[in-house]
Amino acid sequence: MSSTHEVLNQAPPLVDHDVAADAALLAGAVREGAGWAVGDLHRLGKLAGTAEPQRWADEANRFEPRLVTHDRYGHRIDEVEFHPSWHRLMTVAVSEGLAGAAWAGDRPGAHVARAAGLYVWSQVEAGHSCPISMTYAVIPALRHHPGLSAAYEPLLTSREYDPGLRTPATKRGLLAGMGMTEKQGGSDVRANTTTATDAGDGTWRLRGHKWFTSAPMCDLFLVLAQAPAGLSCFLVPRVLPDGTRNPFRIQRLKDKLGNRSNASSEPEFDDTVGWLVGGEGQGVRTIMEMVAMTRLDCVTGSASGMRAALVQAVHHCRHRRAFGRLLADQPAMRNVLADLALESEAATVLALRLAGAADRGETAFARLAVAAGKFWVCKRQPVVVGEALECLGGNGYVEESGLPRLYRDAPLNSIWEGAGNVQALDVLRTLSREPDSLDALLAEAAAAAGADHRLDTAVAGLKAQLTATADPGQARRVVERMALVVQGALLVRHAPPEVADAFCASRLAGDHGHTFGTLPAGADTAAIVERAAPG
Repeated sequence: MSSTHEVLNQAPPLVDHDVAADAALLAGAVREGAGWAVGDLHRLGKLAGTAEPQRWADEANRFEPRLVTHDRYGHRIDEVEFHPSWHRLMTVAVSEGLAGAAWAGDRPGAHVARAAGLYVWSQVEAGHSCPISMTYAVIPALRHHPGLSAAYEPLLTSREYDPGLRTPATKRGLLAGMGMTEKQGGSDVRANTTTATDAGDGTWRLRGHKWFTSAPMCDLFLVLAQAPAGLSCFLVPRVLPDGTRNPFRIQRLKDKLGNRSNASSEPEFDDTVGWLVGGEGQGVRTIMEMVAMTRLDCVTGSASGMRAALVQAVHHCRHRRAFGRLLADQPAMRNVLADLALESEAATVLALRLAGAADRGETAFARLAVAAGKFWVCKRQPVVVGEALECLGGNGYVEESGLPRLYRDAPLNSIWEGAGNVQALDVLRTLSREPDSLDALLAEAAAAAGADHRLDTAVAGLKAQLTATADPGQARRVVERMALVVQGALLVRHAPPEVADAFCASRLAGDHGHTFGTLPAGADTAAIVERAAPG
């Protein structure tokens, strides 16, 4: 009997490759002070490129977290159960130092190494990076209370993943989260109605609700609540030092577009114990120390998601034939792939530059550049992933490819920690209040002065915009241009000429259409695609 089904002209699985074999990533890690971590990045990248973690990612999203409000005897427990593959992903992330470990010691480049590792490992699965990011970000805010920091920081910076709700001091490692937004306020946290009452014994009692509290299985949370002197920040553990459960009643888990491996919840506080962190009435200022670091991770996470989609597209097109030629050799497709590669590399170099700023304490530069980077890079991720998915055609539209999950996850980083308008308006406020931040950002662009006339023209145009605008309605235009100028300056200084030239021509000089694949004639698309190919 003759065969009626033979598989031809399909790309092989993208497995057993080194996710860290990424020229832009490796050069950026070395440049920003983490050259000592390159070996570890390759080791993690080789693990990330194997089939088993890809299976973990699929299972963690297919078998979603489950809320268990009561035990068999009727006791309120508010536990969240996860598939074993979630725990495997978390184990790798924590043991590789992607949570709080960068804060332990003062090794130069530690935050860059950690960002580069997060970029590599998040290409496997993005959802579990949420508690990893919050655990990393909580440290600077927690240091506003030296006693709490001394008690919990050694466990938050641990490389041991120890899940399960138990007395924090008895665990080998802790995870942290945050509770900010409420139904009526969203990003306007000053509209919060959760209240805090001084118990007179060094603790406070919280009563109210939160609308989005992700990763509710974490051990500790920074929570905003209204104290008599105003909105304040409190450390709320799930389990109290005496071993009893702190009231943290999870009403439901969110049914989300993406990020489905990660539980997001609506907790209610009712006589919930908390410790004041920072001054009473200084809650926003205190928790912004945490938010600044999670915003940095939003940039890194979006850059990671772009890279994950790009390598799938390039891999497919280097194996799939159409009309007698490989797709990657077709001029129209090669233009698309090169255009996507430019977007990915620009995001990567910016993410690593921001991590370097965190490492070196460049607060003036980071104050503007993180907000601008979060606005722009996170906005670009959904369109990059969508175009990369289309490169695979129908093959990219099916779940087995992994691209639908990437596509669903893509909008999250733009929303998390303040959506686009919040970032843009934050930039305007910083421009008016902290002129040294603008000086630092312009100095970054000036480092590439004279290297490309299109970049020079764009910098001059940005300066004119910055001196002329205070109109909130134009905030997005200003911030978009700011991000592109910084990306252009970084690429002109550090990327190969074909990458920098194509970026400046398309993104800064306007010689670009409204879709990917419209790089101008003369762009060295073959070299750009070859540079972006998976290792």
